[in-house]
Amino acid sequence: MPSAIYSGSAVPTTRDGIIKFTNCRLVKGNSLVERDLWISAASGKIICGQEAFYGQHKAPSTIIDLGGRMVSPGFIDVQLNGAVGFDFSVLPDDMADYSAGVQRVNEALARTGVTSYLPTLTSQRSEVYQKSLPLLGPSGFMRLPDHGAESLGAHCEGPFLSVTKNGIHNVEFLQRALRGFTDLEDCYGADNLRAWTKAYGTPESRPSPIKMITAAPEVGRITSAIPEITSRGIVFSIGHSESTYEQASKAVEAGATMVTHLFNAMRPLHHRNPGIFGVLGEAESLPRPFFGVIADGVHLHPTCVKLAFSAHPDGFILVTDAIGLAGLEDSIYEWTNGIRIVKNGALLTLEGSDKLAGSSITLIECVSNFLNWTGATIPEAIKTVTSTPARMLGLASMKGTLSTGADADIVVLTEDQSDPKHVKLIVDQVWKFGVKIYDRQEA
Repeated sequence: MPSAIYSGSAVPTTRDGIIKFTNCRLVKGNSLVERDLWISAASGKIICGQEAFYGQHKAPSTIIDLGGRMVSPGFIDVQLNGAVGFDFSVLPDDMADYSAGVQRVNEALARTGVTSYLPTLTSQRSEVYQKSLPLLGPSGFMRLPDHGAESLGAHCEGPFLSVTKNGIHNVEFLQRALRGFTDLEDCYGADNLRAWTKAYGTPESRPSPIKMITAAPEVGRITSAIPEITSRGIVFSIGHSESTYEQASKAVEAGATMVTHLFNAMRPLHHRNPGIFGVLGEAESLPRPFFGVIADGVHLHPTCVKLAFSAHPDGFILVTDAIGLAGLEDSIYEWTNGIRIVKNGALLTLEGSDKLAGSSITLIECVSNFLNWTGATIPEAIKTVTSTPARMLGLASMKGTLSTGADADIVVLTEDQSDPKHVKLIVDQVWKFGVKIYDRQEA
């Protein structure tokens, strides 16, 4: 049977056969490469076109002409508190409503190019973690593209944070971890901290639903608990912290590999003690950690974004830190624990103050801002939301790449040419596990 050739948005949604994207530019490393991309809709994987054609004598059943557009791996957001009116940290009376809210977020994220993410829980009572975490664990083995973006595991941002760097986290829920890892088990639930047993992507793996924990190393015995945390396949991230450079260095030495929203909610950079920022510098005895940056124009000055990228480009990860108000109209909204938040465009503040209350930006908007503020190339910018977060999470062979064998999570991008002085990328199509789940022309 001859291949069906499609152009533009006239592409069938299918779970069968081999699909070839042609006349496109692939984001590969720091380059845009003119090359075809072959995927299997049946397996949901990227495949080698030459092997399929010459070795297995298989031809694509569908050929899609992208007209020169860019093809990127699916975006990964490692810090997302909620969206479209739903917050992961708020428990409804009926947990079926919670699952429905998660599904709404998954669908909304897919429309912005995000195909994988870490649903993020802020500092709450232990009950909130123990009820919600089982519903937020890695969902990749289910391979249900119609569900939108998938969770790669939850991000527990708190409650083991500094009371002086709490941000909008309720200080009543912060804990000291005086016993170390035992306190984490009591808080999150011991079963939610179990070790991974098999490789990601298999139903037998039943990994911990937690993929990342943000905590302040100087609080209680947190630093001593880091090796136990990381031994279970959980990333430890430094954040909401008064750590000095020495304390942050000890955390990195113990196994911390990430810094949560760099510059925000941490001891500021000082010329005699660089604080947490200092661990991004070259050090013979310590690896440099990855770090998240909120490029919404509110949390950080554009120059700080450029400074952070220059300091350690290979560790730079763009995050949204978006809360449940993302995607809603400007107004005053009830948040968690009786807090009210004022939404004014991208600016979110606690009612009656100028304290920042998360973000409402999308990841594609962060990428565009990053391009305009730093002068980075498009492939360099795409890495900050694809291959770099995938490496941080230990999923570099499956996510954030267009390499053979990786999940066929794909974003088709165009560049808005209306303003030559301002770079703006637009999400045209999103494919999840080899199935098209969003098309801007059809939305």
